Amino acid sequence: MSNVYGKWLKAQREAAGLTQQELADLAIMTRSHIAHIEAGRRIPSLEDARRLDRALGTGDVLQSFLPQVDDTIADYFETARQLEQQATMIREFASSFVPGILQTERYARAVLGTTFPPRSEEERDRHVATRIERSRILADPVMPVVWALLDEMVLRRPIGGPEVMAEQIAHLIHLVEKDRVRVHVLPVSLGVHPLMQGMLTLMWFEDQPPAAYSEGVSIGKLHDSPSVVQRLQGVYDLALGDALPLKESLTLMRAIAKEHGHHE
Repeated sequence: MSNVYGKWLKAQREAAGLTQQELADLAIMTRSHIAHIEAGRRIPSLEDARRLDRALGTGDVLQSFLPQVDDTIADYFETARQLEQQATMIREFASSFVPGILQTERYARAVLGTTFPPRSEEERDRHVATRIERSRILADPVMPVVWALLDEMVLRRPIGGPEVMAEQIAHLIHLVEKDRVRVHVLPVSLGVHPLMQGMLTLMWFEDQPPAAYSEGVSIGKLHDSPSVVQRLQGVYDLALGDALPLKESLTLMRAIAKEHGHHE
């Protein structure tokens, strides 16, 4: 994003005689989040902008002049999407759907067709295009480094039908076989595991601290508090330790893809 917004925020904070920590306390945010906004690395959510306006007494300026965002991206995911494009390493966990950056077009179309209220065909096309655009970060043969930790049910649930699922799993297998992505599967036989409650994305960067993004039903949260991010990294590592090794995960993916193929 342009840094005009961040520079204006910094100027208003300094004019008010506030440190980043003091503004963070007034706006109920973290100091690191304030620092990233001022540096132009992140866009505040609408609610964050409202709290900043209240803290600085700037009326509705910060909320009214938020940088333009893509309306095919949920408000709560927009900042995480921007960070996703900057990350040098991404680790994903999913319990329901294949992570967005790893989805095929037909799979994405099936996932995006489950919304309420329903989208028109034109709206769905736009959302699918946005999701596929996110996956272009994988066009670089090396960066970002991507690991995906998938609950086995992500592979078995026939989203879009058997043919679409077989194609989606084949795409994952292809990415693994060409050493672009690592995929580890948490088998159903494991039972309970520490990441069952939702989805999680961990991100690392070249020039800023790591961040995490968690998501549930129609809600998502970006985490940049070092202690929270470290805890989520620990939970991820704990679950990864219970997952199948890469080769065994590949074997299972091939078997499940074959099962889907037999139902075509």
